[in-house]
Amino acid sequence: MRLEQLQAFLWVAETGSFQEAARKCNVTQSTVSRQIQALETEVGAALFHRSNQAKLTLVGECLWPYARKICQAWENASQEIAEMLAGKQQELCVAAIHSVCAAYLPPVLQRFCRHYPEVKLRVTALGSDRTLKVLKDGLVDIAIVMNNRLFTTSPEMVMDVLYTEAIEVLMAANHPLTEYEQIPWAELIYYPQVVFKDGYGMQRLVKEQFERLGAKLNAALELNTLDAFRGVVRQGNLIALLPHSALIDARLDPTLAIRSIDTTLTNSKVSSRKDSVWSREVVVVTTSDRIEIPPIKYFWQLVKELIPGGVRKVKSQKSKVKNNL
Repeated sequence: MRLEQLQAFLWVAETGSFQEAARKCNVTQSTVSRQIQALETEVGAALFHRSNQAKLTLVGECLWPYARKICQAWENASQEIAEMLAGKQQELCVAAIHSVCAAYLPPVLQRFCRHYPEVKLRVTALGSDRTLKVLKDGLVDIAIVMNNRLFTTSPEMVMDVLYTEAIEVLMAANHPLTEYEQIPWAELIYYPQVVFKDGYGMQRLVKEQFERLGAKLNAALELNTLDAFRGVVRQGNLIALLPHSALIDARLDPTLAIRSIDTTLTNSKVSSRKDSVWSREVVVVTTSDRIEIPPIKYFWQLVKELIPGGVRKVKSQKSKVKNNL
């Protein structure tokens, strides 16, 4: 059963004429006749009494409301798809890590809303791993996250690197570690830390770094907002390892101190080699089908244009990631 057969059936039922139905469908009368015959073969009964005027049989009357619903549903779907491809999307959903939402997204959102005032913009702050999952599940259109190749290497994902930024140490202004200009990595082992909750890429990054260097992370408290991190750290001995962009407000707070990490490891209990720089890579991600939708594509371009990046801006490279990366 094909859609054009149902459309021909509806036109014959409405006009009472195979000839008039052919004119409405912009085909020949013989084509309409073949379509109706094929449909009758499919349902196993005649659909019209063939006389001076084509009149529905009982079977035809039974089929008519269903055929109408099917054709109407297809017409609605076709119109909605056409509007989507023309940029008339009803809403655009974005999920991003907290630091990007707070520091970098506002000018992007303002510019987008001016360009697409009819598109409802929904923005949610989530952890990186959770954000990538909801993108993969189709719940958001664009994700701005710390890169996690377990998710972004899927063949349907399109990823663009925005920037790489250093991980730094947040502590109270009177914390013992403030004596260092750059804190030796080995010193971090001896202080309890505030970390992000599960689902946040920063928690995974810090834990993996400690494990890779043969040390145990002393995670005393789990939080999920930057305000909470600042409030807890300023009270005492706890420290937090956070990316540069998450510490913009903290730099203005005299009760807090921020130090970089000395990545040269000299403590023999951990390692005698030079460690790689503590940093994270922030990326914008969507799927290959979404990037073709005009509002999504425009938002993507604004992100690349207006987000200034972290400590060290890297050259943006757009690519569809392959399985073997």
